[in-house]
Amino acid sequence: MKKSSLLVALAASGMLSTAIAATPEPFTVQHLVNLNKLHSTAVSHDGKTLVYGVKVIDEQGESSSDLYSLDLTNANAAPKQITSAKGTEHDVAFAPDNKSIYFLAARNGSSQLYNLSLTGGEAMAVSDLPLDVNGYKLSADGSQVVMTMRVSPDCKDLACTVDKQQALAESKTSGREYKQLMVRHWDTWEDHARNHLFVAKLDGKLIKDAVNVTAGRDTETPPKPFSGMEEVTFTPDGKHIVYTAKAPSKDQAWTTNYDLWQVPVAGGETVNLTEANKAWDAHPTFSSDGRFMAYLAMTRPGFEADRFRIMLRDNVTGQEKEVAPLWDRSPHSLQFSADGRKLYVTAQDVGQVSIFEVNTQFGDVRPIYNYGSNNLIAITEDKLVFSHKTLVEPGDVYTVNHEGERLSRVTNVNEAKLANIKFGEFEQFNFKGWNDETVHGYWIKPVNYEEGKKYPIAYLVHGGPQGSFGNSFSGRWNAQLWAGAGYGVVMVDFHGSTGYGQAFTDSISKDWGGKPLVDLQKGMDAVTKQQSWLDADNACALGGSYGGYMMNWFQGKWNDGFKCLVNHAGLFDMRSMYYVTEELWFPEFEFGGTYEDNKELFEKFNPVNYVENWQTPMLVIHGEKDFRVPYGQGLAAFTYMQRNDIPSELLMFPDENHWILNQDNLQQWYKNVLGWMDRWTAED
Repeated sequence: MKKSSLLVALAASGMLSTAIAATPEPFTVQHLVNLNKLHSTAVSHDGKTLVYGVKVIDEQGESSSDLYSLDLTNANAAPKQITSAKGTEHDVAFAPDNKSIYFLAARNGSSQLYNLSLTGGEAMAVSDLPLDVNGYKLSADGSQVVMTMRVSPDCKDLACTVDKQQALAESKTSGREYKQLMVRHWDTWEDHARNHLFVAKLDGKLIKDAVNVTAGRDTETPPKPFSGMEEVTFTPDGKHIVYTAKAPSKDQAWTTNYDLWQVPVAGGETVNLTEANKAWDAHPTFSSDGRFMAYLAMTRPGFEADRFRIMLRDNVTGQEKEVAPLWDRSPHSLQFSADGRKLYVTAQDVGQVSIFEVNTQFGDVRPIYNYGSNNLIAITEDKLVFSHKTLVEPGDVYTVNHEGERLSRVTNVNEAKLANIKFGEFEQFNFKGWNDETVHGYWIKPVNYEEGKKYPIAYLVHGGPQGSFGNSFSGRWNAQLWAGAGYGVVMVDFHGSTGYGQAFTDSISKDWGGKPLVDLQKGMDAVTKQQSWLDADNACALGGSYGGYMMNWFQGKWNDGFKCLVNHAGLFDMRSMYYVTEELWFPEFEFGGTYEDNKELFEKFNPVNYVENWQTPMLVIHGEKDFRVPYGQGLAAFTYMQRNDIPSELLMFPDENHWILNQDNLQQWYKNVLGWMDRWTAED
């Protein structure tokens, strides 16, 4: 969207006039943590009603969350609050008749399923199960529900799991016993429990028991740690459940072979629908008539950043094909059109997360909306409903018609809180990077920008490494916070970044310290020549995960480029890292095998091998619950610098994982990071 279009959209929402009327102030981390949070969006099957949740943070820092409904047929309609109970209602879904909604809430001590009539009255409990319901999905006719609960896989009923949990809580011993990997994942030690699927009828009776359709299977459904109920669905006839899971095996830590499985709603024999593909299969989605099943599939085993292909299975003939095989993007969501002839998908695309329409017969791909970061909520008869974020928008619901026109803002949950905030002006740029190939990035001007002045640079390096700092609004690494603190912000999507074609993404594998370093060096040179207000001689670089690795790599390979560095959860020693991380498939693909198989490559790009060149002051940050990059990596980097008199500081969070999630900790994080950068970029 051009800047003029953005101003028009803001003016139409009423936000622009408010912002101009007030005296603006720079965006700070205190503003960030106090923003209202939009969540749990759902649209009725007739496309007329939107229901959404808003978590509100008051001036005292206390939070509350309620659900609201909005008439999508009336442009002047005001939101109507429909819940007021203490706690959070989430995972909203409409009943087939559109007269009521379902949601999860912990109103009586555990997470259970509720139903609320939209014509008035109180929400009624639908389930009363002895374990938390962590997710659910309704059948097409609304007569059944599939729920996920965490159980002991060797238990025959829920009471058995409850007894085991109680015994564990009362045990006087604390040792964890294991016979195979994985022993821990992301931020949780393996507890020998599993996410299983349970099916129950929705017949007006309180659900007190349900059929465990994954009983006896040592699988996680949905898979941990990030998958949800998008990986589970009823078949349209309501006779089966299709879900994503790994087959039980001893190689869980070094395989990405997720498959689609089908099981009767009454339980019984489970069938592997994608056994032939040894790579990742995900997101089963049916057309409304049941004729077709679409899903996403990778082709390379062990590679979590491979391109997801769109696969289409004809459930009548059994034939299967790839849809749009020449389209070089990797979708991460799927929805069928009402007639089953088109799929609507979202995918990263040149610094955006865009919405596309894909013809299932001919494979034609048509972009519908390609500005900012977008998540499709629903397709109605005349419009698409989606959530939308940009570098200056925290997230609201918008609509466009099927041609991608008539953009309309539906919600404005932070209108009052943003009315007095000024964000930095931003723009996407490009330059010739490694091998003179085009590389993209973003710059953001400091909020206090004055023509003719030079400003210190915050050079943000994204993690992944197959990731992107794109046109979105983050609750953690929010680029506008550095702009609010007076820095010019630069973010480069170096070789290996996502959204620029699979070959571009693939190019970082087995070359962690090669092409990306060239891009980052050339990117700094190019952007400071393009934008003379950026002070190339007064810059700090910072990054997390792979971005933290790159801070350690800068120390050894580009040690005169920055006044200071900030290393969050960065990899320091690739040998020890290989033996302590949990997802072994990741380093094994990135470095061409196990450490023993390809020791030379691991050591070629190992930051610890170049510590004799380290000299740049660096702040190291890590979480003790980080099992992806265990905190010893950060501690080792800090220890080396302390022992060798390199200016350095350490910030360790005992309760954080690979990310900083506690909002008080986030404020401490930014206080330390900005304080460190201010110290080293201050003018003499």
